[in-house]
Amino acid sequence: MFSMPSAYVLINTEIGFEDEVLRQLKKTPHITEAYVVYGVYDVAAKVEADTMDKLKDTITSNIRRFDKVRSTLTMITVEGK
Repeated sequence: MFSMPSAYVLINTEIGFEDEVLRQLKKTPHITEAYVVYGVYDVAAKVEADTMDKLKDTITSNIRRFDKVRSTLTMITVEGK
């Protein structure tokens, strides 16, 4: 059984720009879910791609470079047993 590489990305935005970053995420390929959240982080997104290289590229070349993104925490998923 093939499992696509995936990751959850927690994002801190500039104050007041959570909705703008959420809109950008929803237009980005490989983002399968995205939400504004309350707590330490402002936005959470799930990223899925065909390859680990595409997954990493989406995170480093897209999400981390969005205007108004201050920082991110990425959690790459592994299969559970």
